[in-house]
Amino acid sequence: MNQAAHRHDSHPQIIKRLKRADGHLRGIIEMIEAGRSCLELAQQLHAVEKAIAKAKKTLIQDHLDHCLEDVVGPIAREKRRSIDEFKEIAKYL
Repeated sequence: MNQAAHRHDSHPQIIKRLKRADGHLRGIIEMIEAGRSCLELAQQLHAVEKAIAKAKKTLIQDHLDHCLEDVVGPIAREKRRSIDEFKEIAKYL
């Protein structure tokens, strides 16, 4: 893939969140190796899962807010409403 750099203002925040989740996941692996309880492991895995999901949601919302707008450009108000509704409903994914 030979693509130009594609960056948004949210990317540093997403990177930070993913690096934190990566460190957390490494800690969970150590917990498993140390024989920690399944309840503790499940709680920690849940936290990592939520952090990754939040990073994904932020990335998708940012893409919709910026990249979709660039492609669509200025359009009539009645068509604009459908796009705005799409962006809003995507928050529930």
